[in-house]
Amino acid sequence: MQLKQLILAGTAALAFSFGAGAQAANTLAECVSTEITRFDGTVVDAALATPELSTLVDAVVAAGRVDALNDAEDITVYAPTNDAFAAIPGDIAGAILADVDVLTAVLTYHVTPSVQYPRRFVTAVRRDTLLGQKVFYHRSGSEALVNNSAINCGGIRTSNGIVWLIDSVLLPTF
Repeated sequence: MQLKQLILAGTAALAFSFGAGAQAANTLAECVSTEITRFDGTVVDAALATPELSTLVDAVVAAGRVDALNDAEDITVYAPTNDAFAAIPGDIAGAILADVDVLTAVLTYHVTPSVQYPRRFVTAVRRDTLLGQKVFYHRSGSEALVNNSAINCGGIRTSNGIVWLIDSVLLPTF
């Protein structure tokens, strides 16, 4: 029962954060000042409570990375939405999901081993990921980007890190 209440509360908070109010932030100042949602749980709990991340959750489970993400401290997760996964051509998506090593590489490329606030970066910045490759933060007008993926202005601060929704799947170098 407590887990169900946690999920319902998280869903309500995340719906507010990623709803029209957060999407209306169209200038740099508005984006930077957008409130971070506080979530009482881990990055995995936050993903479970966010309907837009069900494909990501399925991928994390398939790769066996739930415990690793739950146990990690001070991480940043760039969480591709369901639409981001749907945009990957079927044969490529199938190949990624069929190979646990490739899937793990893709997923760990979406995580940095420190808490990042990319919407605040004014100049281009590179950061290491758990995969060992770097992601590139930059700006296009008022929009914060990781590589070339747009970062939603409203992040979710959890007990072990922060989650930022992004609009495409980041692919590492293989």
